[in-house]
Amino acid sequence: MLINIGPQHPSTHGVLRLEVVTDGEIVKEVIPHLGYLHRCFEKHAEALTYPQILPYTDRMDYLSSMNNNHALVMGVERMMGIENEIPKRIEYIRVLVCELNRIASHMIALGTYGLDIGAFTPFLWTFRDREHIMNLLEWASGSRMLYNYIWVGGLFFDLPLGFEERCAEFVQYFRPKMDELNRLITENEIFIRRTANVGVLPLSLAVNYGCSGPMLRGSGLKWDLRKVDAYSVYGELDFEIAVGKGEMGSLGDCWDRFKVRVDEVEESLKIISQCLEKLKKKYARSPDFDPRAFCPPKARPKAQEYYVRAENPRGELGFYFVADGKKDIPYRCKARTPSFCNLSVLSELSKGVMIADLVAIIGSIDIVLGEVDR
Repeated sequence: MLINIGPQHPSTHGVLRLEVVTDGEIVKEVIPHLGYLHRCFEKHAEALTYPQILPYTDRMDYLSSMNNNHALVMGVERMMGIENEIPKRIEYIRVLVCELNRIASHMIALGTYGLDIGAFTPFLWTFRDREHIMNLLEWASGSRMLYNYIWVGGLFFDLPLGFEERCAEFVQYFRPKMDELNRLITENEIFIRRTANVGVLPLSLAVNYGCSGPMLRGSGLKWDLRKVDAYSVYGELDFEIAVGKGEMGSLGDCWDRFKVRVDEVEESLKIISQCLEKLKKKYARSPDFDPRAFCPPKARPKAQEYYVRAENPRGELGFYFVADGKKDIPYRCKARTPSFCNLSVLSELSKGVMIADLVAIIGSIDIVLGEVDR
């Protein structure tokens, strides 16, 4: 039988349809059909100056806008040769807001995954706790989801007075909540039965399909660009790379991918605490500090081709630029987005599974269609 499934995940609102060939309740083949978001990010970027591209990156993966801003800005700064001139206070603030955004993004992934397989309470709990982060980021940037906060050469604003104290209070509040969430769902027998040994992604297959982020690390490979490339100030911070271990079933199953995201939330809390400590003791605010002081009036890199990448909540986000040195707009721009590569392995993961397990597999990939059909 040929049936259509979708949209099923909250982020697949009309832009992902699965054409599924079944034999009874067994899935024989899955063909993903994408469309029709058609945001044309790359073509828009080839008609805008580099700073003007920033708001468009917000909209590619609207659940991790800060991380998208950071990746693009790092690329432009390196092309212009000003990456070493950025003050450390700005770099620590960038990492701080990116890790807050990573937790907020993972909260969506964890809560909606429970919803996908029939658990409603985790959805309410994760959205309740995510709201604290949304309030913090809105306070810093003035926007709720599309921040445009990290600028080429600096920041839109310095952190508001009292932000560091409120952020530290959030960390204290949030740690026990993760323990509660683990008891509610991660260690729940029903949840384990729905996810362990389901959608097993062998490491070789993950590598061959270009998977990254929790999809790749869930299969056991310690590959995190925050460690591998140590960009920004990540090299000065102490944190671990979370990987799948096959604790409840086979290595690389849906439970492993879920657990990697849970563990990454804990590691992000560690990073946030260290950033707050640095901002308090070593790079404290001062009246004469201007977060826009190093923003270049015009961003015109010399003629070159450049690729920059960063570890986003869903994996490796990369931007490839071709600059001709004559204009302050890129001659060519290409984005390498993690959701697109991670989704491509769905057909391999779904062969021979039950239809109900197909829903669990899609949810474990944690896609955002804004960066798939971009």
